[in-house]
Amino acid sequence: MDPKQVLELCRAEKVDVIDLRFMDFPGLWQHFSIPATHLKEETFEEGLPFDGSSIRGWKAINESDMLVMPESGTAFIDPFAKAKTLVMICNILDPITREDYSRDPRNVAKKTERYLRSTGLGDTAYLGPECEFFIFDDVRFEQTAYSSMHKIDSIEGWWNSARDESPNLGYKLRPKEGYFPVPPADTLQDIRSEMMLTMIRCGIEIECHHHEVATAGQTEIDMRFDSLTKMADKVCIYKYVAKNVAWRNNKTVTFMPKPLFGDNGTGMHCHLSIWKDAVNTFAGDGYCGLSQSGLYAIGGILRHAPALLAITNPTTNSYKRLVPGYEAPVNLAYSARNRSASVRIPSQGVGPGSKRLEFRCPDPSANPYLAFSAITMAAIDGIQNKIDPGQPFDKDIYSLPPEELKDIPSTPASLESALEALERDHQFLLQGDVFTSDVIETWIDYKRSREVDAIRTRPHPYEFMLYFDA
Repeated sequence: MDPKQVLELCRAEKVDVIDLRFMDFPGLWQHFSIPATHLKEETFEEGLPFDGSSIRGWKAINESDMLVMPESGTAFIDPFAKAKTLVMICNILDPITREDYSRDPRNVAKKTERYLRSTGLGDTAYLGPECEFFIFDDVRFEQTAYSSMHKIDSIEGWWNSARDESPNLGYKLRPKEGYFPVPPADTLQDIRSEMMLTMIRCGIEIECHHHEVATAGQTEIDMRFDSLTKMADKVCIYKYVAKNVAWRNNKTVTFMPKPLFGDNGTGMHCHLSIWKDAVNTFAGDGYCGLSQSGLYAIGGILRHAPALLAITNPTTNSYKRLVPGYEAPVNLAYSARNRSASVRIPSQGVGPGSKRLEFRCPDPSANPYLAFSAITMAAIDGIQNKIDPGQPFDKDIYSLPPEELKDIPSTPASLESALEALERDHQFLLQGDVFTSDVIETWIDYKRSREVDAIRTRPHPYEFMLYFDA
């Protein structure tokens, strides 16, 4: 859709409001709105000014002016706004130089795609994220100098099996048994269908939806793969739709990786393939039908995984999911079909077009533009430098004896460790000026000061269980 078509759509749909959206540095959608009458064809060339000083991780107060440049091809009608509203995703520019802003996450994604083309290795990186999330009925939390609490609830939660619900009809989901019981045990069929159909109306191609493994409303709605920046755009729309459909049904959605203790966390397994001239470069006659390029891409991801996780698993809570014994893999190995390996080669599909790798560590708290870019840059580095991934590991890693397990490297155990790995290993991200040094330094500083230190300096409620009588 070009600018003329957007303006025609506004007239045909009698749009009253234009909503301009962009991603902040950590990964939350931001927006402001203008009257539809203010949108002109020249707006797509000149942009609109706004104050960027309050956007997390962006400009200082003394250099706050920014430009949003709406991208016409991203336009869709907002399914939730009371006034007829057309949404467009925007790029961010410096108003003086009119250059793309280096800390705009969408700019990083676009630069990754340009860099891939410049290498000659491919012209398109296709990403297919499997976003999971929880749908809860109630959430409460508080943090003060002298108290801390959180409490969540779901009609499906196993802990409600004895609650007086006048009447309690049973059918609570036992821990780790949410995959795939039919209603009435699965209470979320209708709301998931509503989310799916709303996503489709917003331009997202959906393949399926289902209840996930955990009790208390864990959910997955699967999107069909797309090119890197478009897929990151779709993740933003996906989250927006999921949260707002839940809101209008008096429920709430969280993409927090580990909201429940003792049950499965929420992941975002990422499928990747690189194509050139409409041919999948990962398809070949090697292990599990992979080409040598595909194997080298795995080598790059495994080598850089500790640093990657600072971006693909960017919260302190992420590392409460990455623990042995659950579905999230912590061992840096690759395998066909084996879900305990951090990189898997899926067996779905029989043709070369379906050949891809699946990086299983990431979670949906990640900024999708930065996460997809980092994964792709690690794969490119693996191909360029012919990084051997070693031998595949087709055993169940979680059941290995300690003497075998000790030789398999593992993911960082905390966000702090992942940030240290990123500090040591980020040269592969700087290639093609994709992630600038400023972006890496700002990311590490922001995460340490706002999150790692903030958690480290606060007492945890369980510490009172352990130590109050010391």
